[in-house]
Amino acid sequence: MIRFNCDYNEGAHERILRRLAETNLEQTPGYGEDSYCKEAAGIIKGLCGRKDADVHFLVGGTQANLTVISSALRPHQGVVGAESAHVNVHETGAIEATGHKVIALPSKDGKVTAGQVEKLWLDHISDDSFEHMVQPKMVYISNPTELGTIYTKAELEALYSVCKKYGLYLFVDGARLAYGLAAQGNDVDLPTLAANCDVFYIGGTKVGALFGEAVVITNDQLKPDFRYHIKQRGGMLAKGRLLGIQFTELLKDGLYFELGAHADRLADRIREAFVKKGYPFLVPNTTNQIFPVVPDSVLEKLREKYVFTYQGRVDEEHSAIRICTSWITSEKQVKELVNDINEG
Repeated sequence: MIRFNCDYNEGAHERILRRLAETNLEQTPGYGEDSYCKEAAGIIKGLCGRKDADVHFLVGGTQANLTVISSALRPHQGVVGAESAHVNVHETGAIEATGHKVIALPSKDGKVTAGQVEKLWLDHISDDSFEHMVQPKMVYISNPTELGTIYTKAELEALYSVCKKYGLYLFVDGARLAYGLAAQGNDVDLPTLAANCDVFYIGGTKVGALFGEAVVITNDQLKPDFRYHIKQRGGMLAKGRLLGIQFTELLKDGLYFELGAHADRLADRIREAFVKKGYPFLVPNTTNQIFPVVPDSVLEKLREKYVFTYQGRVDEEHSAIRICTSWITSEKQVKELVNDINEG
């Protein structure tokens, strides 16, 4: 079986494995206070154009999400996100388990708009019983979203402007950030992202690392005591250098962005094959996640050879699926899939 169900089926890029082996017997301080983490943090600050940013390394996305959100919010506050947001549907109530409600907004494309956030806040504060309700305090978005869509620079700027206007934090989940930065039509880069949110993270787990997410905090209000929260949430890796080494290898010479572009370009070929067959998409996008709507007969035929995600039924004869390329998807794998789509 050929797997197109996610972008973390494989281990790690060979350069990372080589560097981990080369440094394996070195003695370093623990808990992220080693020279490798400092080097990686310096690279990230430079790429973002924010020497004033704080950078912290955590193991995984859910851990990063719950640590950032729970550290920023007071007990009566909640986080706002699209109804399809990862924190709302794919984290087993991890945010709620910290005592904070996820306030879901309707969304057909996985994105949250500035207008939605403004209306939510104004509706909340104008309600006579607002003090009896969870207070919206943070807006969570992911770029790309769960549906593979990306935010434009204008959308991001508008969203952050509304957040600042009403005293809300904006948090960007960047688990698949490399695939968003390399997507056709994208006009957001790391400096733009760093300038238009309070905290975000650069995902490594889904882009060639064994594991790891780099949390970048730009808002001074969110910086104090963040390491206390990391420790309390079980995220302070004793062998922290393993994270620093990986991010240095990914970011020191552009490998991270090359891997994102590789996955996106291969996804484009698969997307083009579905277009030529006349199959529509659940949500159009240009990243490494593809959501074609196919006849059930085609679905069953593809299942004989490929592993992908069943997204949901569209009508009596058609279903939406998710096909996902990755940093290491091969030309051969894509060629086989394209041929089978053409013959389907």
